[in-house]
Amino acid sequence: MKENILAAINDPGQLERYYRSNKSEFRRDFNSVYTEIQGSSLAQFWYERLNFEKEEVSWGSRKEILFVLSSALLAGLIAKIPHLLGVSEDFFYPRNIGFIFLPLLTAYFAWKSELNLKRIVTIGAVFIACLLYINLYPASSPENDIFILICIHLPLLLWILLGSAFVGNDLSNNSRRLSFLSYNGDLLIITGLILIAGGIMTGVTIGLFSAIGLNIEDFYFRNVVIFGLPAAPIIGNYLIQKNPQLVGKVSPVIARIFCPLVLVMLVIYLAAMLFAGGDPYNDRDFLLVFNVLLIGVMAIIFFSVAGASENTHLEKWMLFLLSVVTIIVNGIALSAIMFRIAAWGITPNRLAVMGANILILTHLLLVATNLYKTASGKGTSAQLERSIAGYIPVYVIWLLIVVFLFPLLFSFT
Repeated sequence: MKENILAAINDPGQLERYYRSNKSEFRRDFNSVYTEIQGSSLAQFWYERLNFEKEEVSWGSRKEILFVLSSALLAGLIAKIPHLLGVSEDFFYPRNIGFIFLPLLTAYFAWKSELNLKRIVTIGAVFIACLLYINLYPASSPENDIFILICIHLPLLLWILLGSAFVGNDLSNNSRRLSFLSYNGDLLIITGLILIAGGIMTGVTIGLFSAIGLNIEDFYFRNVVIFGLPAAPIIGNYLIQKNPQLVGKVSPVIARIFCPLVLVMLVIYLAAMLFAGGDPYNDRDFLLVFNVLLIGVMAIIFFSVAGASENTHLEKWMLFLLSVVTIIVNGIALSAIMFRIAAWGITPNRLAVMGANILILTHLLLVATNLYKTASGKGTSAQLERSIAGYIPVYVIWLLIVVFLFPLLFSFT
């Protein structure tokens, strides 16, 4: 898109066509190249048009509002299936937590992206196949290692399906893939705010009824909270799609604040680990915390790099240093899990953790290399974007292996 904008900067009609084909991508890429074209009066016009701050909140059309409210109601009914049909909560929720709202968000983007019929049928068939697979899976107990791994990885696979609908009909569009990563940060923030407001309302409501001698906790949680929780991401998604200005500037600011803080924390943590005697090689819980830390930091890096074209030179170097330190953390975690496999044998959990660490380490090396090239002026933002977005299919393959192949490799144990 950037190259197209630069080539058509003196062609108002072509710029309008690019804008209408993908408004969010056009806005992001136009702002990233604006410093190169700001001498053009047409570029100044587009800059003001794209960055004009609306004071009011847009609620969209009646048709869109009806779609969102229907989706929120349906998500609540799905979440309430154990109470409506007498299904065990221990059976239903571990298996179906991802099916409560992710298919509905996917349907929204399939509608808004105007996906072709073949893509819609494919995505729908995969959702149905996953739903049947997990609910017919012969887990002997909730503690079954393979079953737990599937329950962890299946929602991630459903999240990938959501991303495929978000990207649109061109799955190879790296800019749209990066937009999807940024979208998740925005959705997390707005959903968190909605849940905080809902939590305050819940506390006040229960407190008021308790003051007059009515105990409504059980009723409220079974009939209000259970509808409100899955509705939060659906409503949050709609708000940021219709009003990108709500959190569009908050997410990058949060990422820029936390990147240096996380870098300092990681360096101090590694030094403290040496002095405190932390042992990821023999302490399973310590290794688990280590891997959770790794995933969280990696998410911060990738979310920050998704907007790297708008980052300053110093921020790009900061991201590079954070990537290097994270690679060190990943190396320690990977060596620890390989040590445990060599010492005590292979298990589903150890194999899953080792595979994930190898994938993450490889990805971080690619991103760190391109971050260095970009920061030093030897590479372009497009190369950096490809190093992130182009690797996503590798994660998809690994998710498919864990969800569908692991049960066969380990005989469903």
